[in-house]
Amino acid sequence: MKAVWATYLRELRAYFFSPLAYLVLFFFLVINGITFYIVVASLSDPRSPAGQPLELFFGGTFLFWLVLLFITPVLTMRLISEELRSGSVEVLMTAPITEGQVVAGKYFAVLTFYAFLWAPTLAYAGIIAYNAKVDWGPVAAGYVGVLSLGALLLAMGTFASSVTKSQLVAAMITVALLIPLFLFGLVESLFNGDLAKQVIGVVGLASHMEEMAKGIIDTRRIVFYVSWSWFFLFLASRALEDKKWR
Repeated sequence: MKAVWATYLRELRAYFFSPLAYLVLFFFLVINGITFYIVVASLSDPRSPAGQPLELFFGGTFLFWLVLLFITPVLTMRLISEELRSGSVEVLMTAPITEGQVVAGKYFAVLTFYAFLWAPTLAYAGIIAYNAKVDWGPVAAGYVGVLSLGALLLAMGTFASSVTKSQLVAAMITVALLIPLFLFGLVESLFNGDLAKQVIGVVGLASHMEEMAKGIIDTRRIVFYVSWSWFFLFLASRALEDKKWR
């Protein structure tokens, strides 16, 4: 546990002392601010259907998915690939620490920074609450969905970073993994059969976020995110172990 904690702190410091991290934070807040403004302006129109602003904010717009597609590879591309490129991973592997502990420490660091990115958006809920009544249950469920979704995407990015020394290649692999996953929700409406829709619905991230934004937390969704996050982290540790013996 000490090894994981030491790796976690080391990686977390690297994020908070990196100018790129603050550029990501600036981009993230600007895009989410624009998204929140568009959602509120749209719902203020009498001709628009009734709805909760934060319900649409969590996964109800194209910008929500676009920003995740951008920040996931940016946050994860250097996690392990930079260690491989610089050769520092060899020093790391000679220390009393396993590949799984290295991956876990780095992963939880990037997950913490991801949560830090979302923390300022709590102000949006405060703005809504100041002007209208807010049901805090769906708000909390929305953030559970955001963190669960981020856990999976960052695990996929961690795996991509473990298979190459190039940060650019790692980012490209991450995007290649994410795009098909994002598209599952879009193609769900193209299927007519109930069975096909059920199968697509299991991995359709858009439908997952739609449920959670409404305050519905299905334990099957949580199991889905936890199990697949663990699977990609397992692959990352095996890839790092393979690099160790080459």
